[in-house]
Amino acid sequence: MAFDFKKEYKEFYLPKDRPAIVTVPPVNYIAVRGEGDPNQEGGAYKEAIGLLYGVAFTIKMSKLSDHRIEGYFDYVVPPLEGFWWQDGVAGIDYTHKESFRWISVIRLPDFVTREDFAWAVDEATRKKKTDFSRVEFLPCDEGLCVQCMHIGSYDDEPATVERMHEYIRREGYALDINEHRLHHEIYLSDARKVAPEKRKTVIRHPIRPLGPSVS
Repeated sequence: MAFDFKKEYKEFYLPKDRPAIVTVPPVNYIAVRGEGDPNQEGGAYKEAIGLLYGVAFTIKMSKLSDHRIEGYFDYVVPPLEGFWWQDGVAGIDYTHKESFRWISVIRLPDFVTREDFAWAVDEATRKKKTDFSRVEFLPCDEGLCVQCMHIGSYDDEPATVERMHEYIRREGYALDINEHRLHHEIYLSDARKVAPEKRKTVIRHPIRPLGPSVS
């Protein structure tokens, strides 16, 4: 059976619908940066998702190509994720989606090197005749975080976020969102197929022990 990141790393992909503290290990991502309302039809966000999956499936299907990736094993492409922020806003203001800045990402298996990634970008460009130059290899080390499964509409996320923040205050931690540590979402439901009230999204925020920030 193909390796499934969601099943193998349930702590990070399938948390309960109550806040918990986790230490997230370093991972590498396929990434595309952009800005603007993600709901805009034909907008930059939807274009970014197309680019991400173009490279993700090129790597997954490399087993059928002449390019052999050392250590390759068959796997399920991990879910879409996103890092979100707004200039001058502490946290996220869901009422002004037009000011969103984001990095859309898909996790890479550990066996994918920068050289393998560069091959995949070139291969996707050649096969799909599309410009994939915006796609980047992004290492990420989130470290100490609070996370929670949010069930419902994206617009209802503030209630879950508030529960998370109340939880960390009780546990002796402080929120540590800054330009390097961002609001993070993992999308476990296909928004095209799942009703808003049933969507499952992991929300993750960076935290630090109470006291002066060392970031």
